[in-house]
Amino acid sequence: MKLNFLVAPDFAPERFAGWHMLNSLLQSRTGLHMHLMTPATAHEQAELLSGGKVDVIYANPFDAATLMRELGFCSMAAPVGKPDEMVIATAAGSAVQRVEDLRPGARIALTNNRDVKLIGLRLLEPADLTEADVQWVPVDTYQAAARLAMKGEVDASFFLAETFHSLSRITRSQLSVVIESAIGNITHVLLAHQRIQPHMEAFRTALIGVGQQPNDQEVLQALGIPGGFAAMPQEDAEFMADLMDTLLD
Repeated sequence: MKLNFLVAPDFAPERFAGWHMLNSLLQSRTGLHMHLMTPATAHEQAELLSGGKVDVIYANPFDAATLMRELGFCSMAAPVGKPDEMVIATAAGSAVQRVEDLRPGARIALTNNRDVKLIGLRLLEPADLTEADVQWVPVDTYQAAARLAMKGEVDASFFLAETFHSLSRITRSQLSVVIESAIGNITHVLLAHQRIQPHMEAFRTALIGVGQQPNDQEVLQALGIPGGFAAMPQEDAEFMADLMDTLLD
């Protein structure tokens, strides 16, 4: 059986090879033929999902809620010790040094990652800024968000923390972190569609087992997930989805 394995488009570019390594490893250990899908944008991901072409997905927590509640996906596993946090950054030398320095009408660049936006809106609360108070500047990638901030074309940019910290040293030297979240219990999650139920346990067992054999650590390091993966029960994933709803409110 062929399984389409999609990875959300918000991972850092240097992790691309790691996902291909993991995909090959899982194929060899499960005997399943797996096709890795790496959409470049959230829009491309949505098109693949709407076409029913995704069997397994590594999804951000906001998307995971919709996938489980509306599209028939079930929780399988999550990365160990890798919570999703976000960074608000501005140009180095900017007058914006604290969240409170952002004013109504501030221009903020962001990608189409609702989890990052939701956390960011909570971090903006000390400035008394709501979603309607901000001039949002949509971009396709975090690299584009960084460029706009460096050029001073926006007052700040929102980043997934891991992606921000993986930016080149030269890029980060031209940016200043205003604030970084520390929520701790929101994470990406690996989901499988109910139609592959007969293969779920084999897939989960192989995934959780990565890290237990020689050379596995090379794959995990390439992914930026040195602790590997652990099973995430459906009830834990639902709890996280409820937390996302709380942020949305």
